Order: sequence, then structure tokens, then C-alpha cells
Amino acid sequence: MPPPPLLLAVLAAAVAARPGCQQTRDPAGDCRGPPAAQGAACVDLQLRTCADMAYNRTAFPNVLGHRSREAVEASPEYILLSVLHHLLEGQCNPDLRLLGCAVLAPRCDNGGSLAPRPCRHVCQALREACQPAFDAIDMAWPYFLDCSRYFAGEEEGCYDPLQQLQGLEPEEVPPSGLPPNFIRFVHHSYSQMVRVLQRTAARCAHVARTYSIGRSFEGRDLLVIELSARPGQHELMEPEVKLIGNIHGNEVAGRELLLYLAQYLCGEYLLGNPRVQRLLNTTRIHLLPSMNPDGYEVAAAEGAGYNGWTSGRQNAQNLDLNRNFPDLTSEFYRLAAARGTRSDHIPIPQHYWWGKVAPETKAIMKWMKTAPFVLSASLHGGDLVVSYPFDLSKHPEEEKMFSPTPDEKMFKLLARAYADVHPMMMDRSEHRCGGNFLSRGSIINGADWYSFTGGMSDFNYLYSNCFEITVELGCVKFPPEEALYPLWQQNKESLLSFLEMAQQGIKGVVTDKFGQPIRNARISVKGIRHDITTATDGDYWRLLPPGTHIVIAQAPGYSKVIKRVTIPLHMRKAGRVDFILQPLGGRAKKGHPGPRRSGPEPSLEPPGARRQPSANGKPWWWSYFASLSPHRPRWLLKY
Repeated sequence: MPPPPLLLAVLAAAVAARPGCQQTRDPAGDCRGPPAAQGAACVDLQLRTCADMAYNRTAFPNVLGHRSREAVEASPEYILLSVLHHLLEGQCNPDLRLLGCAVLAPRCDNGGSLAPRPCRHVCQALREACQPAFDAIDMAWPYFLDCSRYFAGEEEGCYDPLQQLQGLEPEEVPPSGLPPNFIRFVHHSYSQMVRVLQRTAARCAHVARTYSIGRSFEGRDLLVIELSARPGQHELMEPEVKLIGNIHGNEVAGRELLLYLAQYLCGEYLLGNPRVQRLLNTTRIHLLPSMNPDGYEVAAAEGAGYNGWTSGRQNAQNLDLNRNFPDLTSEFYRLAAARGTRSDHIPIPQHYWWGKVAPETKAIMKWMKTAPFVLSASLHGGDLVVSYPFDLSKHPEEEKMFSPTPDEKMFKLLARAYADVHPMMMDRSEHRCGGNFLSRGSIINGADWYSFTGGMSDFNYLYSNCFEITVELGCVKFPPEEALYPLWQQNKESLLSFLEMAQQGIKGVVTDKFGQPIRNARISVKGIRHDITTATDGDYWRLLPPGTHIVIAQAPGYSKVIKRVTIPLHMRKAGRVDFILQPLGGRAKKGHPGPRRSGPEPSLEPPGARRQPSANGKPWWWSYFASLSPHRPRWLLKY
């Protein structure tokens, strides 16, 4: 299968646009001059690919020997930097580009001398994170990003060329003497959002930490705050929950609510609130306030009260992130019609990777592989209702059609856990925001509202063990600042109630007769055609409504075990149901048992065809870089 035409066009244009080499060439055929000399005169940085560096002056020759701006633009190193975000499908963008620019166009002080080199530890960290992306396209790590050769240690006075990616303004020092539960109900810029999350994690360091799941297309960290008794590690049988806001950049209520929630949980934990302490001691909570920080910048530029219905909705690539996930629902409908075929944990179709996959979308999918998430909610704006999967109609020509999952009863319970304690959702006035959902109790099956493909909630359910609902927080997408405190008051109890739903149903551990955990064992419930699988330590969580259920545990090479389980009404803690599987006599096998599966195991890697060599034995991208002939950048090849 050939690479996407758009990507080939970008590569071809980059190669065709290069100026001729005006310098002498080294044995590898690249434009070169003598090594950079100290005291070189500073000149304006006029390289388009490096235009967003933290400095605007450079000097030639650089450490690679390029003697002028024209020589840099003619070089394969520069062409590589200009197309890296396309080659790597948005991964490591713009980190790698900025790191490369720090080598090709070194920072020059106004005094006329080159500044210290970029930091070696920054290069090393980036190589560790980005090497898999290069391996995926069978490309060697660029020689000019050799961390030991072109970078310096901190003891040498190096500088961090990625520092501006943090986008942080000078920190505002909060007034002293504030109570632990003090929250400022204001809109937060990206910089302020990062500060709030970092400050909150520092205040509650024993139960909180921040981490990034990746970067947006424009390079902003997708920053998560985790709150749990042991931040940074999964505890046996402790459910993991994620809440995601600002998927659409102009829908900002969720972004602010999750910032307030993080501060509230931290402050109340410190004050000894028994409900909050119980929640954090029994649940691992992950909050991603902004999945689309780039879109937010567009919306925030117009401001509250002036934002249009679509300004900033999409990411910087003009992609709707809640339409950008793989369409597994169509495959589910196909599989559901066939007997003996599993319709859960559906693999990602190969053709998905040939379209535009936003780095934000891919970051979420990779995040889902790092923790055994049980429960999730995405927070939106534009109406007042809670919707649940499926979001895609089971009949492709029906724009509105009730399309339930096998877990319809459980999803309705999850939606009601949020809506039933929300004062505005329970307001009986038909003239209120979302009044058309009043007769439904302010919850609705997504496809019965309107059908769309590529949604995040459907993907969660069909790709993993995670159940996700969508919360529409109000009819105003970018509310004025004075509306934020009432918004918090309306949603605080709903958020807590929803987080507590992670304890609804059963949990346990699946082991063999020696007590060794069995990962990827299947937990089935009779009458519900949707299985979940055990995590690495053999533990599992199965969200189930009250009632009596027949639960089956099985794994390849073991006999299945069946148990009858009764979940009482109003049960506040998941019941523990363990399984010990006996070997069938032969050696136990790894993997998923049971009915046949259509396609390969779930994977987040692009299809193998993308990495196959072309007819001449070279990677598919080589012919475009080879047009730098007669001096080809063979350092891009692994062999």
C-alpha cells in the first residue's frame, strides 16, 4: 500500500523547493564549510522552519559547517526538519524540529558570539521518546541529533531549546493565608492551567502528580493530574477513572470544571473530608482538563460571550477530535450479526492510519494502553444532557435511531448518576437550557440524539474495558466568568457521584492454581455480549447493574469457571469475585480465548505495509530524499 498522496506531495514540494548548494561538499555530498567560529557576527534568523525559536539571531558557519542561510535551506537536514511532522504523523512535533533548529541555526548572543550549545539531557530524553516513531518508518536517527556530539552538559552552561514549548508566563504568587480549599473561579490560559495543575500536585504531593500524555499539534503538553493514594502506580483491584475536557477547543466549561475539581479534591483531602479521602484511597483518578489546547487558543482570542459556534472547535489541523477516532462501531454491527465472533476489543482497521490522525487523538489512544481504565467521561458544551453509546446509528441512513450497546442498562445507570443529582438537569421547566430532554430525564442514547462516526465514547467501549459517557454541560460553550462559580456548584455533586460509580459491580483477581495471575483472561456475563479482560496483574473490574448475573472466567489452556453473582440494590462498594482456573492438562497458552476474532490483535501502530521497503529494497520515503542526487543523505538509512 503506498503512502498517503498528501504526504508524498509535501515531501516532493520540500525537495523541489530547495535552493542550490553554493558551498563545497563533504564526502557525504552535503553542503559544508568550516566549523563554526566563536565571535561570528550575529545575523537575523530567517529560516521559515525555525521561525518559532525562542531567539531571533543566529550565526554562520554552524557546527555542521553550513556557511549561510542558503546553505542551510539547501541541506537535507533542513528538508528533513520541514517534513518531520508529516513523516512521523504528528508525533514529537514540534520538539524534534526545534531541537534540530538549535543545531542548524544556533542561538547567537547580541554580543556577537554563539551561545552555549543545547542541552544533552534534552536531546537524550527526546531520543528515548521518539525513537519508536523513527523505527515505525524504518528511518535512522538523524546524525545531526547525535546527543554526545552536538550537545553539551549542564555543567557547560547549556540551554534548553524546548523551554518555550511550556508556554508558561511568569508565575503569579497566590496571596498567603488562603484556606486549603480556596479556588479562583476564573478562566485559565494555557499557562495558568499548567500552573494550577502543578501547584495543586505540589500541595498534595502524597496523593497527586502531573504527567503529560503527549503534545498537541502546536506543541502544547496534554497535561494530566492524577489523584490517588499512591500516585504513579496501579494498585491491585483499584479502578482507574479518567475525565477529559475541552475536546472541542471552544467548549471550555469542562476545562474549568476539571481544574476546579482537582483543586477541590486536593483541598478537601487535606481538610480530612471523609468522602474525598475514601474516594482517593479507593480510586485512581486522572483528569485531563484540555485535550485541545490549540483550539482553545483560537476560541479564547475571541473571548467569552463573543465566541462563535465553531471558532476553535477543531484542532490546529482543522480536525474535529471527536470525529477522529477509529470507527469500530460499524465493525461491531457487522460482527454482531455473525454467531461465534467476538465483538469486543475490536482491532483498529488498517485503513484508519492512512487518513489524518491528530497527535491529540493518538495520545489518547496510547494513554488508554498505559492503564486499565474502567470508567470515563468527556465533558462538552452546547446543550444540557448526558449521552451514552452508541453514538453511531445501527442503520447508516438513519440520522436518529436508538442504538444501544450490550451494556445499555449499565450505561443508563452511569448517565443517571450524573444527571439525577444535577439541579439544572432535573429542573422541570421546559424553557430551560436542554428542555427538550426533560421527558427523558436529561439522558439519551447518543445515536438517538444524532448519529456520527469516529467518536471517543464508542471507541473506548469497543477497543478497551472502559465505559465512557458524554456530558453536555450547558448551552453556552464559552460562558462568561461570572457564570463559572454557579457552573461548579451545579456540577460538583454530579462529578463526585460519577467518580464513585467506578465501584459499581464486581472486581477480583484471576489466577492459576499456584496463585499466579493470568493476564488477558476473559470475564463474560451471560446475556451481555461484551467481555472484559484482566489486566497485567490478573485483576479485573466489571461494571454491572444490580441483579443476579452468571459470570464466567476463562483463558486458553484452562477450564472455565462459572459463578452466580447477586449485586444488591444501592451497593456502594464493588463485590469481590475471584477466579482460580485449572489447567486442561496441556500447557496453558497466552492470549484471548473463545470465539474467533476478525483481524489481528488490537494495535496502535500504523499497518505494517507502511513500513515495507519499496521495490528497490529502500523505505518508501527514500526516493524523495534521493532526489537530492547526486549527493544522497544515506545517513537516513538504517543499513
